[in-house]
Amino acid sequence: MAGSRALLMLIAGGAMVSLMTLGLRNGFGLFLEPMSSTYGWGREVFALAIALQNVIWGLGQPFAGALADRYGAFRVLLLGGLLYVLGIALMSTVTSPLHLHLTAGVMIGLGTAGASFTVVLAAIGRLLPAAQRGWAFGLITAAGSLGQFLLAPIGQALIEAYGWSTALLWLALMAIAVVPMALAFRADRPAAQPIPGESLSRSLGAATGSVDYWCLLSGFFVCGFHVALIQTHLPAALADAGLSKAIAAWALALIGLFNVVGAYAAGPLGERVRKKWLLSAIYGSRAVVLAGFVLLPVTTESALVFSAAMGLLWLSTVPPTSGLVAHLFGPRYLATLFGIVFLSHQVGAFLGAWLGGVLYDRYGTYEPAWWMAAALGVFAAIVNLPIREPAPSANEVRA
Repeated sequence: MAGSRALLMLIAGGAMVSLMTLGLRNGFGLFLEPMSSTYGWGREVFALAIALQNVIWGLGQPFAGALADRYGAFRVLLLGGLLYVLGIALMSTVTSPLHLHLTAGVMIGLGTAGASFTVVLAAIGRLLPAAQRGWAFGLITAAGSLGQFLLAPIGQALIEAYGWSTALLWLALMAIAVVPMALAFRADRPAAQPIPGESLSRSLGAATGSVDYWCLLSGFFVCGFHVALIQTHLPAALADAGLSKAIAAWALALIGLFNVVGAYAAGPLGERVRKKWLLSAIYGSRAVVLAGFVLLPVTTESALVFSAAMGLLWLSTVPPTSGLVAHLFGPRYLATLFGIVFLSHQVGAFLGAWLGGVLYDRYGTYEPAWWMAAALGVFAAIVNLPIREPAPSANEVRA
């Protein structure tokens, strides 16, 4: 029973880490317009900062994952949480594009790599049997979007009440909650000696030599493109269409709220149907939703419906993707192997955030970026289908 209580505390701590780190950073798009207006920057300046944040998060994730695989998640989460808080606080003091890129880009990116849900998922994956990983992965992933639902309106209210600089200081204060949550992971102590025949180099070789792994990398690249494009530029796009900033904040919040359902449901659903089919359906549905957003008039109703639909598909890719990595290559080095997959996600996120700003500054509209995202959704739906995944066994389905 003590073991069960400890495991519940671990899952609760992981959910809180995900809620705070993902919830806060997914609302950074609210700061694009006020910061750009304050300094007279084009939107590409802020977009590049968020793009750097995403790619540095991705570059740091395999290293953070390797450290967590070797020493346990506690130290990695603690250091990452402290760096994350400091980056948000210093972001409030920026006066130049370089300063913005160093704080919002480099510092928050590295902090997120350490205090990320990927490190949390790997720790959970080591402690749970395969048949129970799905619901835990889904719960922790959903917690990040619950944070987006709760914190995006708070962030907008703080901006309106105090201005963007003071609002960032308040968000940094809230982010301190990540630090004590890391304490729940003190019990995560990976085996000092690997299982015979199971080394990091062997696991890396097996993964990088697998077509299945590269298909996952390609699909998750598209996921990153979609998420970063929308969370960075949707508030500004809705403002351009004449909608209020409050509606823009609630659009982000609705993405988070509906992803609580989508991300959690994807976990157990991926234990009942083939994960590759689930991924293909998610990416194909995203393409349809994005195309509809471009083709239909932008109104309050259409914006909220788009956000709700995209929310159901938002991070629902994470449980089946991480589950496939664990299923195909084992859980021992899951943080490292999923960290590399996540690097692909963040390269896509870099391009989604940055190209959204570049294309807007060039054409004066986000329409080319939305169509690019829809086309990539079709590509991702196709590229996941060749993955060689056996059907779930009867025991797994009953579990």
